[in-house]
Order: sequence, then C-alpha cells, then structure tokens
Amino acid sequence: MTDRDKLFAEPLAQIGDFAFDAEVVRVFPDMIKRSVPGYPTIVETTGLIAGQYARPDTLIYDLGCSLGAATQSMRRHVRASGCRIIAVDNSAPMVERCGEYLRAQDAMVEELTPVEVLEGDITRFPLQPCSVVVLNFTLQFITPGQRLDLLSAIQQALVPGGLLILSEKLAFADPRTQHSLETMHYAFKRANGYSELEIAQKRSAIEKVMLPDTLETHVDRLCQAGFSHSHSWFQSLNFCSMMAHK
Repeated sequence: MTDRDKLFAEPLAQIGDFAFDAEVVRVFPDMIKRSVPGYPTIVETTGLIAGQYARPDTLIYDLGCSLGAATQSMRRHVRASGCRIIAVDNSAPMVERCGEYLRAQDAMVEELTPVEVLEGDITRFPLQPCSVVVLNFTLQFITPGQRLDLLSAIQQALVPGGLLILSEKLAFADPRTQHSLETMHYAFKRANGYSELEIAQKRSAIEKVMLPDTLETHVDRLCQAGFSHSHSWFQSLNFCSMMAHK
C-alpha cells in the first residue's frame, strides 16, 4: 500500500523545481497512476514487447527506472534464456525503494529474469551490448542538448534487431492541438481527485525540469541517432509510447 499524493494539496509559499526525492518516492505510484493517462497499459505492454524482442544471453536496460514498474513487467514476460535486466536511476531514494519492490516480486514469483538495480547518471552510463532498452518517461527530464547523444549511445549498444521502447509526454506544434489535449489532461487529473491548486502548483514545479518534445522531433532525433525505423504504438491524450528499431 502506498501513500496518496498530497504533496501540492496545501498552498506553498515557494514552489521549487520538481525533484525525485524521498517525498516524491513515497507517493510516486499514486502520483503517476493519477497523472499519466494510459500508464498501466504502457507498463504492461512494455513487458510484452520486451518479451518479443529480447534475445538469449543479452542485457536489457531500464534507464530512468524509477520504482521499476517496467522492469517488473519485463521480468514477467521475458522468456529468452540468459537475459539479465539492468535498471538504472539517478535518484538514490528511487533506487532503494525499487530494490525493495523487486525483492518483494522475487518472493512472490519464481523463475523471474534476474535484475540488478544501480544508481547512476544514464547520460554517462556505459552501455554494454543489449537487445532491449526502455526509456519510460525519462528522456523528457534529460537536458535537451544531451538527448541525441543518449539515443545514439543506445542505438550503438543495441545488437542487430534490437529495440528501444520510448515513452514520453508530448508537446504539439499546433496550438489548437496543444490546448485541446492539455485541457483534457487536466480534466483527467481532476477526475482522479486532484484539485485546481494541486494541478497549478505541480505544473509550476515541473515546467522547468520536464521539457517535452513533439512526436515529429522524436522521430527526427531517432533517425539522427541511427535507428532504422520508429513508430508510435500507443497514445492516450498527450502521452505516447514509441518503438525504435536498430
């Protein structure tokens, strides 16, 4: 059982930049479930996709793993022999809690794909040959100038036929589309119990640290990084998940 997200429920005299600290980690499962439309579908299907593309005796990376939801899904679905998952996050509280969740999963399910959880900066993390990489709502928190380098490093580490699963919040070049889907996203949050104050204060906290791209920007950048083909497989309002092929 996780705590309910009430981090922005009371008026704050000063709103600092959003950070994945211990307070956020404590409420993160509730926060993301109530804030990201389609999140459960993305997580479960990520495991299914990874199960199709994982190759025997290769690594699988979950970069920016947070509490390891995608890792847990992949452990359930990957059946290729000799695979191992490396989950990486730069937040020490996230890494600690992620490890607890994965140990609990070990206690409940037998014959799961082995996993190692590491604290690290994914923009500097040395990637070894791998068949699947997951960036689940992570790239949007990377400095824009570092995004192409990260994707290029991932592309180079993937074995032939390897796959990147990239999930992101989207921006839209057309103002009408941006307004329409942004308005519906706020309605989604209200329907999940967030107040106008919570929505406004969270927006102020996150707007300088989470910088979403348009779908067209993602496709162009993936092409620049050397991926042969990329396409969306899921979208709910302004949240999307893509597949990029080596």
